Order: sequence, then structure tokens, then C-alpha cells
Amino acid sequence: MPVPRIAIVGRPNVGKSSLVNMIARRKVAIVDPTPGVTRDRVSVLVDLDSPDGAGPIKTVELTDTGGYGVYTAEGARYDDVGADLSSLTKDIEFQIAEAVRSADLVLFCVDTQAGMTPQDDHIATLLREQRLGQSAGDGGATRRVPVRVLATKCDGPKWEPHAYEFAALGFDEPLMCSAKSNFFRRDMLDKIWSLMPEPDGEPEPDVDLRLAIIGKRNSGKSTLVNTLAGQPRVIVSEIAGTTRDAVDVRFEFGGRSMLAIDTAGLRRKKSMKSAVEWYAFDRAKRAIDRSDAVLLLLDATETISQVDQQLAQLVQETFKPVVIVVNKWDLVAGRMTRKGKPVSPKDYEKYVRKELKGLAFAPIAIISAQMGTNIKGAIDLAFELFGQAGERVTTGKLNRFVRGILDQRGPTSRLGTFVKIFYVSQVRMHPPTILLVVNRPELFTANYERYLMNRFREELPFPEVPIRLVVRGRRRGERDLDESDLPAAIEAALEGSQDIDALFENDPA
Repeated sequence: MPVPRIAIVGRPNVGKSSLVNMIARRKVAIVDPTPGVTRDRVSVLVDLDSPDGAGPIKTVELTDTGGYGVYTAEGARYDDVGADLSSLTKDIEFQIAEAVRSADLVLFCVDTQAGMTPQDDHIATLLREQRLGQSAGDGGATRRVPVRVLATKCDGPKWEPHAYEFAALGFDEPLMCSAKSNFFRRDMLDKIWSLMPEPDGEPEPDVDLRLAIIGKRNSGKSTLVNTLAGQPRVIVSEIAGTTRDAVDVRFEFGGRSMLAIDTAGLRRKKSMKSAVEWYAFDRAKRAIDRSDAVLLLLDATETISQVDQQLAQLVQETFKPVVIVVNKWDLVAGRMTRKGKPVSPKDYEKYVRKELKGLAFAPIAIISAQMGTNIKGAIDLAFELFGQAGERVTTGKLNRFVRGILDQRGPTSRLGTFVKIFYVSQVRMHPPTILLVVNRPELFTANYERYLMNRFREELPFPEVPIRLVVRGRRRGERDLDESDLPAAIEAALEGSQDIDALFENDPA
């Protein structure tokens, strides 16, 4: 059965994002007192335990929405380049309406300590009359979505009477909790669990690929996500920095299930104007960490910037498979090079390789997210890279291959000391991680490691993904081993379950 959806709505600053983070037990949504921080629908899958521990775990999709009614902070209608942020109002309200329309339960958040406001009463009227979800374009024939009031900021017993005042809104007895003190947290989660349907049959399988989409501002990330999802899932605007959170979007594409993570458009750290931008940068890093592959979007109409290079470096440090995606190619077609010839994909590829040397191994896809051109090719590349990162080379083949390289061209010291390899093994996949145990690890300089990497890419089944190389000396008690005499630690590590540093802590028998 489909995962039940819970939409969290309310006016700004009632603690919706803090509530989502508390239930999810991790930082999902940006928490900041500035109105208008949350703009898109920010979703996360959450497992709810049964109250007595004997019932089934219920998985729900929790969706945070923008604060309804106020979309810009006082005195901050315009951003630092003069763009009118109030122009996003219709888009934000559309995303709220979509969340309500597709939900199985709406949690209407109100602020216990602030008391009932005219804005709360207005939102309650919209929910009661089922008008909040009609702008999604369903002709007014909406199904009735259950609504429960959730009184936030109920930090202790003295606030309980104030929380019960919200029963006047007409949505049954209010739920209550405090994200700050966790007061009534367990009671609230138990009641939400009871409101969700019983699991029916086998749970839905996990997605086939988690794909982080990163890039600088206005590179077309949200447009690409909407094109992939086949619906306006995230807000697309010419205003730079519209997306703040990392937005998870699940969908089927070409018969395969995917989770696309749309991240905030980034700019240079010294140009960041507020804490919100720093939070957005942190969410982008987290998105890369939990992805299976990354799409690094470049704007074909602009030169590769310092931000693009910083993002490329960020991906390198995480060892994630990456496709360099050149977007907006439809706007470049017909432009001339300095030599007076039309710009070709080959010209741009040469330019990218020159500017992003650290990703020389990564494939390049040229697309137009707006027109839908070659998007399938870019996604196919991402799946192919994910497959490469999961390849494994047998220890025997790897030992013969590496020994052959060193016999042909091995590192030596100025005094003529030669490297001796005791054994080589691929100890992990995702990313492919190769461990070399040698007598003189200090002879493996950065230049020689680059040479090894190039040879690995030529001969091993991971030519276009990052490879992690670990070189260390032999520890006391370790001896030369052949393929039939490998310690159990290596074989266990081939399953990808152990830390590299702990592989050979025990002497082989």
C-alpha cells in the first residue's frame, strides 16, 4: 500500500519545522524565526512505533509546508539584488495546497503560548471548508482530509489549559507537544500512530537510486526535479535562492523508482547574507552524504564559477559517483566561439575538463531541463555509475594486476629502495576502496597515486567513479599472503561492513 501522508500546516513561527525535526529525530527542515524560510514541501519518511510496542511499525511521509499568510519578513520584501520575494506567494500557497490535497491527515499547528490569532481562525476556516487544497486544480471535487489541531510550544503542565482553548476551532481535542522540552512527545506520537491506517501487505521497496542534485543559484535544479517528477513539485523562480531546504521527491522514471534531492542553490561563503544560507549549505552537504549518486548542474549560459569548483571539490571529498550535467543547452545553441564557429558539445566538454580537473573521470551530460532534452540520458548515466561503484574485483586478480604495475613502474626512493607489496584487496564497494599493504607506504607520493588511479581506471570496472586508495605499512605479526591464505578480516570486509582502519587490527592466524 502507498505510504500514508501527513501534511503539517499553520501560520509562520508556530514551530512546524521544529516539530518535523523532532518526529524525524534528525535535522530535516531549516528552523529559523524569519518568516518565509520554508517555501517548498519538505518531506521525510518516518517510522512510528506502536504505543505498547506490540503493534506494527507504521511508516508515514511527513511533509513540512511554508507558513501560510506571511511569506516575507518585515522590511525584507526584497533580497540583496532587488528581487521581490512577495512574487513567490502564489507558488508557496500552491505547494501548501498540494500538500493538503494529497495528505491522509493534516496536522494544523498552532502556537500555545501566542494563543489563538485571526490568522489561525482563517486557516481553520479554509481547512474546515476544504478550500485550502482546491487550488491544486481538481475542479473543487476534493476528498475530505481529516484535520487535527496540534498545539506546539506546550512546554509544561501550566500550558495545557491554553492548548485546550484551541478545541474551539472545531477539530476535536487538540494534540499538544513541545519540540523544545519534549513535553507530551510520546503521547502525541501515540495518537498520530492511532490515526494512521494499519499496514496492508508488504512494505513498499526502497527506491532504486537516491540522486542529489546540486549546483549554484539558478542553474535549473528545481526545473529538472519538476521535469523528472512530471509535476510542479518544487518552486521554480527566476529569483536566486528560492529553494532553501533539501527537498526529497520520490517518483518513477523509466520504470525505475528514484528519490531526487533538490538542494539549495549555493553561492560563495563570503557572500552568504544570513544564517538561513548557512543552513541551506549544510543541508546540501547532508544531501550528498545520503545520496547514491550526484548530478552537478552547470549553467551553460555562464562561465564556470568559483562556486561550481567548490561544489566539485565537495563531491570529490565524499567519493560519490557524479554526472556533470550541463543545463540550458537550448539557450547556447547558435552561439559562436572565438574562432567564429558554432559552439559544440565537444567544445564545452573541453572547457569543463580544463576548469574541473578534479572530476576528469566523471561523464558529462548535456541537457535542457526546461525542454526535457536528454534528461533520460543523464539519469541512465547516474544509474550506470551507481552500478560501477558496486563492482568488485577478486583479490587474486587485483594482486596480479597491481604487482604487474609495480614491476613495470614502481615508486623508488633516492637511495634506490624498492616497494614490496605484501597484499592488495578491494575492501569495500560504494565507493570502490582498494587497500595496499606495503613495506614503504611513504614512497607512494601524490603523483604516483594519481598514476595508479589512471591505471586502475584503464583496467578495472570503475572507469568513471571515484576510487578510494588506502596505502599502509604491514603491522607486527602480519605476513605475506596469497589468494588462498587471506585472513578472514579481508573476506568480511569485502561485504562492506567493516571500517578500513580496523581491518587488520588482529594478526592473521
